[in-house]
Amino acid sequence: MAEARTADRPVLRVMSGEAISPPPAWMMRQAGRYLPEYRATRAEAGSFLDLCYNPAFATEVTLQPIRRFGFEASILFSDILVVPHALGQDVRFVEGEGPRLDALQGRAQFERLREAGDPAIFSHLAPVFEAVERIRGALPNETTLLGFCGAPWTVASYMIGGRGTVDLAPARALAVSDPALLDALLDRLVAVQTEYLVRQLRAGADAVQIFESHAGVLPALEQKAGVLPDSSDGDALKRFSLGPIARMVQGIRAQVPDAKIIVFAKGSGLEGHARVVPETGASAVGVDWGVDLAAMRARVPASTVTQGNLHPETLIEGGRALDAAVDAILEATAGLPHIFNLGHGITPQTPIAHVEQMLTRLRAGR
Repeated sequence: MAEARTADRPVLRVMSGEAISPPPAWMMRQAGRYLPEYRATRAEAGSFLDLCYNPAFATEVTLQPIRRFGFEASILFSDILVVPHALGQDVRFVEGEGPRLDALQGRAQFERLREAGDPAIFSHLAPVFEAVERIRGALPNETTLLGFCGAPWTVASYMIGGRGTVDLAPARALAVSDPALLDALLDRLVAVQTEYLVRQLRAGADAVQIFESHAGVLPALEQKAGVLPDSSDGDALKRFSLGPIARMVQGIRAQVPDAKIIVFAKGSGLEGHARVVPETGASAVGVDWGVDLAAMRARVPASTVTQGNLHPETLIEGGRALDAAVDAILEATAGLPHIFNLGHGITPQTPIAHVEQMLTRLRAGR
C-alpha cells in the first residue's frame, strides 16, 4: 500500500530520493491570510483556536490553496501551540499580536502540566486527527498530505516565554539557570509530539514536517558556563534541537517504520542545515532563505532530499526578481531530489498573482 501511494504522489517520490523535473511544489503557510477565501472562513469560525479545533473548518482552509493553485502537497491546518494547550497550559491568540501563553517560569508550573501518558492529551487533540482523516479523503489522490508539529525547542520557547520573542531570552535564561528543568520539558515534548505525529500518520497523513523555527538562537548558548555539562564540544544545536528531534524521528519510526519526515531548522546556517539529515535521520531537510541553496547542495550528498528556499519577500516583489529566483533554485537542484517551497512561510501581503507567476515559471521548467 505504501509503495502504491508513493508512486502516485510526486512529493513522496522525491522524499524517496527521486529527482523530478520540474520539482513538485507547496508553500509553508499556504492556507492563510493572503487568500480571501481563508479570511472568510476565519471570520465564520470565530477564534483562531476554533478554526484549528473544528475539523470542518480546518479541512476547508487546508483544501483552499489546493483548489486554487493545484499544489502537489497540502499541509494540515493547525498550529504548533495546540500541543502545550493539550498539556494544560493556557493558550490564546490575540488579534494583531499573536499567541499568548501563561509563561512557564519554574518547576511549579511544569509540575502542573499533564504527564506524557495522560489520555486527556490526545482526547484534546482528537479534532486534529479527525481533520486529517477528512482532508485525506477530500484531496486528489496525487496530492501528498503533510502533518506537522513544532520541534521541542521551538515549542518550549513559547511555553517558557509566554509569547514569541526575537532572541528567546526567557528560554535561554532558563537554559542557564535550570538546564535540568528545560531538559525535563524537552523530554515531555519529545514523548507527546512523537505520539502526536504517529497519530497524524495513522489518520491519513503521508508524511510529516517538524518545524524548528528558533534554531538560530542556539549558538549564543554555547558560551554560557554550565549550560552544556554533558557535552564536551559545547554543541547547543545538538543538545537542545537536533538531539530531541532525532529522538522523535526514532520514536516515530519505531511505530511507523516507513515514515517520511521533513525537518526545517530555520536560522541554523549552512552547517546546521547540513547536519539535519545525518544527525536526526530525517527524510528531507527544509532549507531557509538565508542559506545559499547551491552551496547547500554542494555541501551534502547528492542523495539528500532538500526543500525550499525561495525568499518570501521575493514572492511579494514578483516580476523579474521572482523569475530569476525560481530559475536559480531550479539550476541549483537540477537532477537532484528537491521539493519546491519557500524558505519560510508566505506572508499575508503576498499578491495571489505572484503565486501564480511563481508556479507558471516553475512548471514551465525554466
